[in-house]
Amino acid sequence: MNLFSDIRALVIEGIEALQSEGTLPAGLNTDPVTTEPPRDPLHGDMATNAAMVLAKPAKAKPRDIAEALAAKLRTDARIASAEVAGPGFLNLRLAPAVWQTLPGAILRDGTAYGRSVMGQGKKVNVEYVSANPTGPMHVGHARGAIVGDAMASLLAYAGYDVTREYYINDGGGQVDTLARSVYLRYQEAHDLSVDWPEGSYPGDYLIPVGEALKDKVGDIWLDAPEEDWLQEVREFATDAMMELIRADLAALGVHMDHFFSEKSLYGTGKIETAIDSLRAKGLIYRGVLEPPKGKKPEDWEPREQTLFKSTEHGDDVDRPIMKSDGNWTYFAPDIAYHYDKVERGFDLLIDIFGADHGGYVKRMKAAVSALSDGRVPLEIKLIQLVKLFKNGEPFKMSKRAGTFVTLRDLVDLVGPDVARFHMLTRKSDAALDFDLDKVVEQSKENPVFYVQYAHARICSVLRKAADAGVDVSDAALAAADLSDMTHPAEITLAGKLAEWPRLVEIAARTQEPHRIATYLSELAADLHGLWNRGNDQPELRFVQDDPSATQAKIALARSVAVVISAGLGILGVTPVEEMR
Repeated sequence: MNLFSDIRALVIEGIEALQSEGTLPAGLNTDPVTTEPPRDPLHGDMATNAAMVLAKPAKAKPRDIAEALAAKLRTDARIASAEVAGPGFLNLRLAPAVWQTLPGAILRDGTAYGRSVMGQGKKVNVEYVSANPTGPMHVGHARGAIVGDAMASLLAYAGYDVTREYYINDGGGQVDTLARSVYLRYQEAHDLSVDWPEGSYPGDYLIPVGEALKDKVGDIWLDAPEEDWLQEVREFATDAMMELIRADLAALGVHMDHFFSEKSLYGTGKIETAIDSLRAKGLIYRGVLEPPKGKKPEDWEPREQTLFKSTEHGDDVDRPIMKSDGNWTYFAPDIAYHYDKVERGFDLLIDIFGADHGGYVKRMKAAVSALSDGRVPLEIKLIQLVKLFKNGEPFKMSKRAGTFVTLRDLVDLVGPDVARFHMLTRKSDAALDFDLDKVVEQSKENPVFYVQYAHARICSVLRKAADAGVDVSDAALAAADLSDMTHPAEITLAGKLAEWPRLVEIAARTQEPHRIATYLSELAADLHGLWNRGNDQPELRFVQDDPSATQAKIALARSVAVVISAGLGILGVTPVEEMR
């Protein structure tokens, strides 16, 4: 059930009726017609732009169309009033019966309420986290993991076929540095004194890895040259770090469908195949790039390189894919990886990058456009920094990592539910302040608590009514008579519930899961507002003396719990039934 879609369909029917009568010309495109909440709730329950968007193609005045359409809509029992405003907007008020039947419809739909078929089963690859396997993940990775995971859940809820993917950056020199750092810990495990060179990874998290390596191979590599052990230690260390990363992600409630190794692209012909695909399209050439902006010509050494003609697909400059010494640039394996995604048949690719990867956006979009001949869009979401605070001061140090707060530190401090919800309270491209004290406060200023408290309150009411002998099963509540549900606070709450299916589609279309968190906060506020009114107006209380009246009141509350549970599910947060 989607009330906004139902009323939009009614508007379209009215337009078609006007066309049949000759009031409007045939063949009008009604795709731009919308039905949405008015900016000012005092203007009505819904507003449609139909007259405004049809006026020009119909060669008619917007108000004339609006007046004619309003007359058609008023004949439907669901419409209490249809009023023309301004140059031709049409404000609608729905009949009380619409709101009174909504909770029952929600309870009959259950978990299906709000789910959408908008995605039509299209295959989407959401790649997120993709941290270098050189150590534990930090708080910045936590935000990327949470946003990516919630986005994947949101798209699945909206009808897409989603694959969650992690790209293991195990093909670069940083993994050699990891191997050498593990080797030093391996030496320490044999009670040898070591010196840590600049650029190595001296964090304590590698101590157990070095000890595990000692348990596996004994002392056979203690005096061996690097070429004897580097490759095996590299693989051993990468596996150990990925095991750590998987465990940290699991602690946050994140589970990937697929892990893709960058190393698998090298020596297998996959990079060459991707580049050959671009070459066949005339997009690979030998050339010399212009000097970068801000560099004086005398500082610039022009060198012939192998270049990708990315400017033909929206980039600012062409990009090198092979260095003058014949080695691939970092961009080449990225092209090959995305070529692999295209070849796997995805209809949409989404990459979740840290804010420091902003310079990669245009070149990666150009690459995917070229590789797929414009068929597969690539969306890149940048995740801004997280600033941690505790006791009003910046919180920076992790004992285990030595220089930063790890993802596991965050989960241990506040728990996965709090971490996930709070990370989703702001748009991902905006910086986020995370106060470790405030996010666990039990106050209405804390959105995590406020939403969870709303769900717990409803569960408490259900238990109280059940203890009094009232049947509070969803089937019984769905059949309750809500004809006495007329108070403005109740109608407001029902109106917010009606927005849920529409909100899901908007959030999925814009790929912005933070909209779900915002909506849940607003829904919780409306629930708490109605609850508090019951302190002074007994007729608004959810538990009444009459069991039938109690069922009617609780049907509305239970429908709120259904939506809160669904929304928290998208965010990866467990709804609580009791507050401690």
